[in-house]
Amino acid sequence: MDKDERYNLLLAIKEEVVACQKCGLYKTRTLPVVGQGSHHAEVMFIGEAPGASEDKTGVPFCGRAGEILNLLLASANIKREDVYIANILKDRPPGNREPAPEEISACTEYLLRQITIIKPKIIATLGNYATHFILEKFGVAGSQLGISQLRGRKFAVLDQETQQPYIIIPLFHPAVAVYNSQQLDNLKNDFKIIGQQLKET
Repeated sequence: MDKDERYNLLLAIKEEVVACQKCGLYKTRTLPVVGQGSHHAEVMFIGEAPGASEDKTGVPFCGRAGEILNLLLASANIKREDVYIANILKDRPPGNREPAPEEISACTEYLLRQITIIKPKIIATLGNYATHFILEKFGVAGSQLGISQLRGRKFAVLDQETQQPYIIIPLFHPAVAVYNSQQLDNLKNDFKIIGQQLKET
């Protein structure tokens, strides 16, 4: 898939998201947060949902959690412009509440298409919601374990529809370090796993 084809396919998804009314979140959003980064990224980060800063700008991980994500990427010698960042929801849930099951069902088809187009080697899931959705989607046993039990592990999977292999690495959401600075070292150690996996693949 060449550069222009990926661009056009991802642009089509963006246009669909902007027009999407499959759940009620479009009524309360300012801007959808479709995704950002390299269309040829070897690593794709998937978070939960946009927050207040993201809703205002349309840019994923641009608030305090984004500052920590940037720091973690730098600690693993990974450039933000080389990765792709998205969420399982494209719109912010009011008050930053947790995603509802029907919202996840309505929205994740866009995310799965983004994964198929970008074909990252590594899918790094940030937090419980993204981790549970992606692991379950790819049929990983124990997909509903808590993130504390799953973080830092590597799961080799194969997309049965496209025959595309991925390495899934669940991670704590960077927001945990906003509320507990002691988790920053754990996050840095987990991000080193991504850096090491990139060298191996």
